[in-house]
Amino acid sequence: MSKKTRRAYKYRFYPTDEQKSILAQTFGCVRFVYNWGLSNRKIAYFQHGQSLYYNDLAAMLASLKKQYPWLALVSSVPIQQALRHLDRAFVNFFEDRAEYPTFKKKRNEQSATYASNAFTWDGKTLSLAKMNEPLDIVWHRSLPKGSKPSSVTVSKDCAHRYFVSILVEEDMKPLAVTPKMVGLDLGIKSMVALSTGESVGNPHYAASDEKKLAKAQRRHARKKKGSKNRNKARLKVAKVHARINDRRRDYQHKLSTRIVHENQVMCVESLAVKNMVKNHSLAKAISDVGWGEFVRQLEYKSNWYGRTLVKVDRWYPSSYVNGYVLNVAWFTTVTPMPLSTFWRRGSPSLPVEAM
Repeated sequence: MSKKTRRAYKYRFYPTDEQKSILAQTFGCVRFVYNWGLSNRKIAYFQHGQSLYYNDLAAMLASLKKQYPWLALVSSVPIQQALRHLDRAFVNFFEDRAEYPTFKKKRNEQSATYASNAFTWDGKTLSLAKMNEPLDIVWHRSLPKGSKPSSVTVSKDCAHRYFVSILVEEDMKPLAVTPKMVGLDLGIKSMVALSTGESVGNPHYAASDEKKLAKAQRRHARKKKGSKNRNKARLKVAKVHARINDRRRDYQHKLSTRIVHENQVMCVESLAVKNMVKNHSLAKAISDVGWGEFVRQLEYKSNWYGRTLVKVDRWYPSSYVNGYVLNVAWFTTVTPMPLSTFWRRGSPSLPVEAM
């Protein structure tokens, strides 16, 4: 039985000079309003003991535009969405899902979100507000038939590449039930060791480009601060980082998709990656392998396709015992099936938590 799921499709696009100028203005206004809202919320709380929310800041936008007339040169929708994102950032902070919100910087990744009333979609082309021409998007895959975008997010990364993320509501059909089950042991030498005996190697993308990155960083450090040559060198450093991140993310997506399609139940350790990277001897290697992102992909893809992801208690990692048996009672809409995934050699079973 299919279920409605909100899913974003990300594409790269190549803007014209006019579109680059409009997007640069939009990114700047969005960043300014976000930082303005964050500053007002901090002042109101720490100096006056008051809490400001989206409605309070949105009511102050009219006077802000009178004070800064250039805010009216761009679409008002991304500016309002910036305040919504700020409100969501505080919600995530108070619910222990993120750190305290920080001010946005000009040289970091820039983004702007357009609601349905700020863009036009005719099924083939996408045009944003204040723009005369549609975006030149590279459609490497098509959107679901009959889908209607609810919002569009345009972003520019540190390597000066432009992307558009289109959010649609899609009917996700679960995959056919399979009796296969697998346990996953995350590591550094081998990215994933499966209970079937298969060992998936770690490509070490950051390590392979470490010399190239170090060379680009040295050249960047030698340039005079504020010069155009320093900006060019900074762009070269960003391109090396983008190449590393792109290859790692592509590898993780292909591996996680294959594991989810082949197995009905997957068991993985619930590692505290943020605490593990505090070890300076292993921080670089742990960050290079990308455990957190890999588990995140397994989790949301399992929800998409009707699979079960089980996270083993972090205090019982496989490295502390010779081996163990995971026994999980799980149920599907078809028939209940017991899970007995044998990990290395036989040992007492350990408690697990189904996600």
